[in-house]
Amino acid sequence: MAVASRRRLGTLLALAAALLSLLASPAAATGKTGQVTVFWGRNKAEGSLREACDTGTYTFVVISFLSVFGHGTTSLDLSGHPIGPVGADIKHCQSKSILVFLSIGGPGSQYSLPSAQAATDLADYLWFAYLAGRRGGVRRPFGDAELDGIDLFIDQGAPDHYDVLAARLWSYNKEFRGRTPAQLSATPRCRYPDPRLERALATGVVTRINVRFYGDGYCAAYWQAEWDKWTAAYPNSGIYVGLPASEQVVGYVHPKNLYYGVVPVVQKAANYGGIMVWERYADKQTNYSSYAIQWA
Repeated sequence: MAVASRRRLGTLLALAAALLSLLASPAAATGKTGQVTVFWGRNKAEGSLREACDTGTYTFVVISFLSVFGHGTTSLDLSGHPIGPVGADIKHCQSKSILVFLSIGGPGSQYSLPSAQAATDLADYLWFAYLAGRRGGVRRPFGDAELDGIDLFIDQGAPDHYDVLAARLWSYNKEFRGRTPAQLSATPRCRYPDPRLERALATGVVTRINVRFYGDGYCAAYWQAEWDKWTAAYPNSGIYVGLPASEQVVGYVHPKNLYYGVVPVVQKAANYGGIMVWERYADKQTNYSSYAIQWA
């Protein structure tokens, strides 16, 4: 082979390797991402899911919560929203390239995973009832709408077996090519590490982490130190800055401080993913996400 040909081949291989590296890692998300996540389902007065997606300010919506699970029964709590229209609204959001997840857990106390089998059973239920799976006898609350993934918002109870749940859900993806129908996110408290989610995050299959930098006076004061810990611990996951849309919540950041104080810091992280807004009802009152989408 001629020297020139070998050089060209070497250059092409180097470019291919660089491209694969970029595709394989969220590190390519350094700087402005334009990604804004919101939690929906916490107040009937927030309006429909369709309305939330039509604002044009969200790129990712998390339906919350599947608040009862782990002991042979499950229950969905959407704060009085009628379930019937949600399936069509999910499809509407997805038609706008907005990802829609279902969050499990929340502030209640009626969930836990008492055994590895309970975790496996829950994963199977989520796959067949809410994601891309189909099985006779399993009711689908949102009809034939397929959610894009599951969020772990484990705020109460023991930390056991959420790693089993995450691994089982992720295992369904091996049956598909070109898409990932069981994506996973987690929404931990801001103090690193969150003991209830540490094992699940250690599996390496949680691709989005919404860190809640609110509801905790310590984190409001030392958010940057905690941010650095989260981004360093999970370099292969997109890390999102979770902020409240209401100034009544500890950790609220005024839009001016968001622009001048928070955004320049978080965008330096190679795995910065964007901003998570808690939650749709408060955001509807304050329009906080309109600032977030400009600067995220």
